[in-house]
Amino acid sequence: QVQLVESGGGLVQAGGSLRLSCKASRPIKEIARMGWFRQDPGKPRLVVATITNRGLTNYVDDVKGRSTISRDNIKNTVDLVINNLNPEDTTVYYCGAGIEILGTYDYWGQGTQVTVNS
Repeated sequence: QVQLVESGGGLVQAGGSLRLSCKASRPIKEIARMGWFRQDPGKPRLVVATITNRGLTNYVDDVKGRSTISRDNIKNTVDLVINNLNPEDTTVYYCGAGIEILGTYDYWGQGTQVTVNS
């Protein structure tokens, strides 16, 4: 079992930056994949950025070049920084954890709302 707690959402001005943080209830070294996802109302949950326990990262094209996902094995956190925010970044962001390197993400946080004002 893994509990994930997100923080860092809120209201941001367009052009600004934010840092989302996800704290896991167990050592993230034991978790093969962690990632940040977004979900708009009535839409499926979509990947934003992922990171493996070996530090391999992947980003969706919409945020590539203006975001960074990182993990802290001491604090058991995974952070996502997004720069140059635009109103299209407005959504609920979720942290996910996949225990195994393949397969689905098994655990999810409660989500954190990000609203970007133009």
